[in-house]
Amino acid sequence: MFESMPKFVLGNISRLIIHSVGNKSTADGVRLCDKLSNYENVEETLNKLITSNFKFDELYQFHFFPDLELNPVYTIIKAMFEHTDIDDFINQSKNMGRYLYEKSNHPQIKPGELGVFYLADCTVDDEVVDCIGIFKSENKQKILKVEDRQNGYDLADIEGLSIQKLDKGCLIFNLHSEQGYLVAVVDNTNKHAEAKYWTEDFLSIRPVNNEYHQTTQIMETAKQFIAQTMDTDDEASKSEKIGLLNRSVDYFKNNEQFDLQEFEQRVFANDDLIQQYQDFSQNYAQENQLEPVKSFAISPKAVKKQEKYFKSVVKLDKNFHIYIHGGKDMIEKGRDEDGRKFYKIYYQQEK
Repeated sequence: MFESMPKFVLGNISRLIIHSVGNKSTADGVRLCDKLSNYENVEETLNKLITSNFKFDELYQFHFFPDLELNPVYTIIKAMFEHTDIDDFINQSKNMGRYLYEKSNHPQIKPGELGVFYLADCTVDDEVVDCIGIFKSENKQKILKVEDRQNGYDLADIEGLSIQKLDKGCLIFNLHSEQGYLVAVVDNTNKHAEAKYWTEDFLSIRPVNNEYHQTTQIMETAKQFIAQTMDTDDEASKSEKIGLLNRSVDYFKNNEQFDLQEFEQRVFANDDLIQQYQDFSQNYAQENQLEPVKSFAISPKAVKKQEKYFKSVVKLDKNFHIYIHGGKDMIEKGRDEDGRKFYKIYYQQEK
């Protein structure tokens, strides 16, 4: 499996079939088609929809306990790659539609169209591979259609699928099959608990343990530790916690290689806090089924994405927000004789 981020170039769609999958909790049922869908008139639009929606920063792989071969989507995809004739493709896509219906049992899951397509001649780091794609459309969009009449024009609204954004989708590249293939995912709807049905209940995927995932994992662990310490340690001021957040981000922004011991010393500094972080990190990894890591190449893309979640701001009542980017020795916290809390800020230059 790739340790660093591979380069992807997608091929063109060679076949496509669409089924309709409802919500099982409301007994919507499924409508499974027996023939491929004709996309000749919209091929360019369809290819653009796929290439513009998928990002390859974080990659995934199929998994299943206790055996990968028990993952239904994995076995369907494997059969599609091994048997490439059209009849097998259609039959396996039907199996996928039936399985998605079984997993669509949360009342908030919307019915929609399930598309399964085949991409030939993709390249991953100059290696030519085939790819199978899946998408589910849950939201319809209305557009105005201008109809030409003899003496003018009429307007009518029509409903269809968005040509800008996929609701849910994945691309499975025919690489590392014994490890669960290489999977890219998009999920733009339902950020609540019911959304997990796509990635967890239906696909059963987990992140590939590469530099992007490792960088994200450590930054998220540090952020959670600092946030929980802020909630439970009354002696530590918010400005000190923000200092920890800033040092965490600065470490990842200013280093190409992560070293756990160096990170702990630079960010947390004292032995007591380092021990607290180590205990928290161990428990956090066990609870979230994460592999412990001590060194890896830092992913700048992961740092850029995670940095926005490290908020360096102190909110005072409803009147003031203080943004802190470092220099905690220039900030004093206190309380006056009337009991009012205050921050005293020292500076060299006003801009």
